[in-house]
Order: sequence, then structure tokens, then C-alpha cells
Amino acid sequence: MTDREPEDHQFSEGQGFDDPYEGFDLEPPEFEVDPDKVDPVDSRVLTDMLDRRNVTSDAVDPGKLLDVGLEYMHINRHEQAAETFERVAQFTDDERLKQEAWTNKGAAHAQLEEWDAAIGAYKEALNFDDESDHAATAETNLAYALWESGRTEQALEHAERAVEIDPRFGEAWYNRGFFLLERGLAEDALDAFDNAIRLSFRNADVLEEKARALEELGEYDRAEELAEEVDEMREDAEQQLLE
Repeated sequence: MTDREPEDHQFSEGQGFDDPYEGFDLEPPEFEVDPDKVDPVDSRVLTDMLDRRNVTSDAVDPGKLLDVGLEYMHINRHEQAAETFERVAQFTDDERLKQEAWTNKGAAHAQLEEWDAAIGAYKEALNFDDESDHAATAETNLAYALWESGRTEQALEHAERAVEIDPRFGEAWYNRGFFLLERGLAEDALDAFDNAIRLSFRNADVLEEKARALEELGEYDRAEELAEEVDEMREDAEQQLLE
């Protein structure tokens, strides 16, 4: 296993809210709570109102409900996000939206380090269309979740699958490079990191892993140059946070 810090797991952008944006309401726009019937601060209200036994599917806009889940993700309410994405999958007949919802559900579980739940959600997403852009994201995230759960060989298989689906997905190339490097395949890993960088996926983590690959290949001067650049990037990021 590695000391690499967990990263944000990829999730979709959704449809977005109407302009002007009036701020996020934890209650989906389709459901107004009647205070004569329920306590509006009851945390179970959303779940109860979205239960299939109480709400017909044509009364729900799954696209807007997806946006609610994404807003939960942005404010780090990952448990609520996972529940909301599962509701989206239940209420939509659109297989692409189902796939997006399951992929996002996996990302929510991953943020909670619930790796088995994340793996299950990503695999569910891949049942719909294993060639779409959401499939590439699901494969990439699945690879990371498998790695975290100790299934390293499977992780590389899914990282390979992700770049096959979408060769222009920079993060997929980065993950592939990381798993290759962990298996001692430094030259192949270096090629993968270069692909990630060419596809504009260039950050401190990528450069740090590329430096490690260069060091494994005996290119110490290049590795040192990259390590210095990584230090500068992280110092700049810390300074921006302080400002």
C-alpha cells in the first residue's frame, strides 16, 4: 500500500441550476413540505417523501434531484449525497442518467472511505453502458477503490479499461501510471504520466509520481528538478489558502 493522500473522486457536473442561481436548498425543488403534516426540520422528511410508496415517478424530476445530490457533494454531505443519487437511479428510466447516478453514488461512498459500497456502486454503473464517458469515470474510480481495499491486480485492470474507453481522460492515465509504478514498471508508468500531463491533467501529485518513476529509471537530475517544482506548487497552494 502507499502513503498517497486520497484524492477527490470524480463525479458528474449535472444539469446545473437555473440562472440566476438562488442558492442551494437541501429540500429538492419538487417537494414543498406541508408544515401541517410533517415537521420541516425532521431529517427523515426527504427520504419519506421520496419513497416510491409515497411518490409516483412522474412527480419527480430526476435531473434536478441529481443536482441536489451534487450540491450535497460540494458541501461534503456525502451520506446524504449517496442516498440522493440512489433515489435518482430509482426514479429515472433514462439508462444514461442511471449510470451517472450510480457513478456519483460510488464517489460519495469513496469520500466516506466506504470502499465496498463504492465498488458495488461503480460496478452497478458499468452494467448500463461500458463505453460511455460515465463508464470511463466509473472504471477510473473503481480502480482506485479496489486499490484502497487491497485488490491491487484488479485495480490495474480497471485503470487499463478506463483509458481504453476514453484515451483523452487524463486522470485515467495518471491512475494507470500509478498502479504500473507500484508494480515496478517504471518505464510504462512514465509514459502514462506523460500522457496525463499532455491531456492537461498536470498537478503536484502527477509530477511527484513522474519524479518517482524517473528516479526508478536512474534519471536523478530530471527527478530532482520535478521534485523541486512539486515543492513550489505545494507552497504556492498553501500560500493561496492562507490568503
